[in-house]
Amino acid sequence: MTTARRRAALAATLIGALAATITPAATATAGTAQQARPHCRTVDSAQPDREQARTADPRTAALTERGGFGDFVRRFPTALCTARTAEQAGRLVDAWGEALWRAGVDRAQGRRPGGDLPAVDDRPLYWTRVAMALQLGRWKPDFAVDAAVLRQRFEDASRGLADSGFGGRPGVRRIFVSGFDPFGLDAELRRANPSGSAALQLDGRRIVLADGTPAEIQTVLFPVRYGDFDRGIVERAFAPRLAPGHRSADLITTVSQGYPGLFTLEAWAGRSRSADPYPDNTGALSGGTREHPVTAPGLGPGAEFIATSLPTGPMTAVQQPYPLKVNTTVTEIPAGASGPVDRTDGPTPGSRAVAGGGGGYLSNEVAYRTNRLRLELAPQLPGGHLHTPVLTGLPEQAEQLTGPEFEQNEAAITAEILDILRHTVG
Repeated sequence: MTTARRRAALAATLIGALAATITPAATATAGTAQQARPHCRTVDSAQPDREQARTADPRTAALTERGGFGDFVRRFPTALCTARTAEQAGRLVDAWGEALWRAGVDRAQGRRPGGDLPAVDDRPLYWTRVAMALQLGRWKPDFAVDAAVLRQRFEDASRGLADSGFGGRPGVRRIFVSGFDPFGLDAELRRANPSGSAALQLDGRRIVLADGTPAEIQTVLFPVRYGDFDRGIVERAFAPRLAPGHRSADLITTVSQGYPGLFTLEAWAGRSRSADPYPDNTGALSGGTREHPVTAPGLGPGAEFIATSLPTGPMTAVQQPYPLKVNTTVTEIPAGASGPVDRTDGPTPGSRAVAGGGGGYLSNEVAYRTNRLRLELAPQLPGGHLHTPVLTGLPEQAEQLTGPEFEQNEAAITAEILDILRHTVG
């Protein structure tokens, strides 16, 4: 059995064990494992980052429980204590990460019961992952581990990076899509992200395109953190799907939450970060502003602006329930100038990018990174970026985690994303 199959089998076992209430036998096993590791310990005083610190708010635990994921958080520390070597620790976080991703996908697609939140709600997976990452950071085994490597392996696995392979069946079109975590949580902790919800609902789905062609969709879900982008999470996710072969993508698109009341297909992605003073989910800033844009660390060579190659004509046939338009705006510093200029008709020759149609934040950067890579590895493939409407409708009462309007809006947005993808023909 290959390593990938072993991990998948272990992930499936974990899902089965955590799909409902832990059985007495499983509880006994966990207790025995904990007793077997008397020196396994955690350091509760370990400083959480800003994203993890939000788990002190009881609403985050409520979102985990009401999504049916509470046992992941309860059992993960005990599972860590069963590892006796760094190699075992790596395999364990891979398996738990993959199990969490698969549980999130199964829940979103109606195969995993549990909790009273709607299946399309992406927040239970997000807050469960954050809580488990905090537990992983506090784990102090009695053998040497690379904490940063373990964290990355857990993040990648729990975001679908280890589970994004296409079936490769002849005649089936392959579409690779990414979404994002919730963000802006300091202003409103209860926020969700419809692009993340869509990624969970679409992963592994078979659909029929508008021209009758069968298609398979695979997805991944990205963090709203500059540091992860700097460390190559986008390239790790997309490069395997752009490599030549019968399991590579036929079309790629990144998706994020954008503007109030409408969908936009971004005609241009810009090379620069310029969103400060708006922070990421850890409170980090990009270092770039509208007046002084910066290039992300480690970003490979490429043009200042990259144009979409998605079939925007067929895609904009979808106009309900939200309108969909092609957004051609950019912000640039024209050649020979020193200050930024907003343009509605795309960039001018020789200009420096300040912001693409999606701004100067990570939604623009994910579009730039994926399409820079596409031009390098598979320039014939269509690729681009889709912005969703802003998800609204949360109840005014801060203690209420959901409500009918919020749920209806999230379902409507994610349903239209699928309809738009069905029109990626031409």
